[in-house]
Amino acid sequence: MLLGIGGAPEGVISAAALRCMGGDFQGRLVFRNDNEKERARRMGITNFDRAYKIDELAKGHVMFCATGITDGPLLKGVRFLGNGQIRTQSMVMRSKTATIRTIETFHHPDKMKSV
Repeated sequence: MLLGIGGAPEGVISAAALRCMGGDFQGRLVFRNDNEKERARRMGITNFDRAYKIDELAKGHVMFCATGITDGPLLKGVRFLGNGQIRTQSMVMRSKTATIRTIETFHHPDKMKSV
């Protein structure tokens, strides 16, 4: 379970990830000031108390991908290896097939200069 307050884009990203994992999501807009309410009105939002469901935020088949920057519960952060390589860990999820892939990548910065 995840509870918190974030921006609308973060809510859409979270909904997409949860759809891929078979989870659920509900969210509503929380405004910090009147300017944010006015912006929402200009975007066609009239009911400020409405709860949005997962299928409204992440419609159809969706994919989610992320790469760890710092260590976290899902992904390891970027590692600078002693041999000049950089290691990253990424996750790719797909709602259509419910697949979750974790990818470990070794980057060779000296080879990338010529690409």
